[in-house]
Amino acid sequence: MKTLLKNALVVTMNANEEVYSEGSVLVEDDKISKIGHFELKEDVDEVIDCKGKIIMPGLVNTHVHTSQQLGRGLGDDVNLLTWLHDRIWPYESNMTEEDSYVSTLACCLEQIKCGCTAFAEPGGQYVSGMARGVAEAGVRAKLAKSVMDCGEGLPEVWQKTTEEELDKQEEDLKKFHNTHDGRVQVWFGLRTIFNCTDDLIVRSKELADKYNVGLHMHVAEVKDEVEYMQATRGEWTVTHLNKLGVLDKNFLAVHTVWLTNEEVEMFRDHQVKVSHNPAAAMRVLGFAKVPRMLREGICVTIGTDGAPSNNRMDMVDEMYLTSLIHKGWRLEPDVVKAQEILRMATINGAKALMDEELYGSLEVGKKADLIVINPDSAGMLPLHDPVANLVTSMHSSNVESTMCDGKWLMKDRIVLSLNEEEVLAAAKEHAAAIRSRAGIELPDRFPVVYPMSSK
Repeated sequence: MKTLLKNALVVTMNANEEVYSEGSVLVEDDKISKIGHFELKEDVDEVIDCKGKIIMPGLVNTHVHTSQQLGRGLGDDVNLLTWLHDRIWPYESNMTEEDSYVSTLACCLEQIKCGCTAFAEPGGQYVSGMARGVAEAGVRAKLAKSVMDCGEGLPEVWQKTTEEELDKQEEDLKKFHNTHDGRVQVWFGLRTIFNCTDDLIVRSKELADKYNVGLHMHVAEVKDEVEYMQATRGEWTVTHLNKLGVLDKNFLAVHTVWLTNEEVEMFRDHQVKVSHNPAAAMRVLGFAKVPRMLREGICVTIGTDGAPSNNRMDMVDEMYLTSLIHKGWRLEPDVVKAQEILRMATINGAKALMDEELYGSLEVGKKADLIVINPDSAGMLPLHDPVANLVTSMHSSNVESTMCDGKWLMKDRIVLSLNEEEVLAAAKEHAAAIRSRAGIELPDRFPVVYPMSSK
């Protein structure tokens, strides 16, 4: 199969960050075979004229909880302990494998529609359900189990020993890693340092190294965490992880809000990858030192977090928010520029997922993971500065088509890899069932007046 996309503004995100005006991309099977300005003499199966449109790499979401997609709206306007103990833990602990599968389908649907072709899942209860959903959706994912071997208030079903958690992760990896043409992969996961012993952390890193995969962990997320670490270990989270010897180039640290400047340097020295989740951070976490991390050369990426933490699993929204919050809290309008944010959402994301040789930029020989953007809308035009517009004025509705591994997952805003109507219907049904089993009660925001006939 050969597909020619022609006459577009092609934003490559390659090492030189080249942009081609009226450029073309030739896709052969699952790879890019030509890019830029070239004459095409051979026949192709599909020719798409992208005049006035933009082609760029698919977005990479480095932190999204697929298993929390059906919990959207459960975590609004409450503090962290209420969020955990009364909402999210009851919700997640009452999920079945089929719930996880449906939740993953719903999450993948949203990712496809916002132009995301690859993501990292930090931990759900059923890697089997997640793997099945990702395989059907056609995207790429690094999947992990939500791993905990200690902590107060854990639901009984989650109370596992260190050995049980390590054994289950190895079992999942052997079953699902590198399946479905390599799109489905399995990493090791650690929920938080509140719920993970030092033994579990160290041994998980050893296994990640053994299998040449990544280790995904929420790190220095909230002020309560570093205060807990100070009380129990005598030092902040990142300092302790450094002493354990787990900071490394295959360590993906999420949130990383509560770091000292010295701990930022630890990340730099050990080539740790960072997932910045701006919307989730603005709820209860705080301001990560993203400008400093970028200056230090740390690979900073962007993630959405889970639906109960954000409500929008939309990487386009996250890019826009990233462009605002650091300028605002630092009162520096020239920090975290548009081109840096595009880097964070594409090639840096691929590096964090240990896949920079496969995708994250449009280059000959790389996988054909790309999106076509139609800027012809009241919210995105005019294009005085197209790169800035991609970050500060694009909406996910401008993402016209999404391709992963050389296959169209969405074309002209119609999702092809999934039946959108069926996925949404199943999502509503399963979400209601989970909440009923979990017994989660939400406050009445406003009094509801029902018609007489419904009484």
